[in-house]
Amino acid sequence: MSNDSAQSPPDRRGLIAFAWLWVGVPLAYGLYELVRKATQLFTG
Repeated sequence: MSNDSAQSPPDRRGLIAFAWLWVGVPLAYGLYELVRKATQLFTG
């Protein structure tokens, strides 16, 4: 049994971080816009 799958090589970690940013940044922006518009809707 090898321990290769337990540790990702650095280039793979960079790719995973990039993928999280690729999804997380638009998601965070969308949530921000949602909250902003919802507060406008409820506060008038």
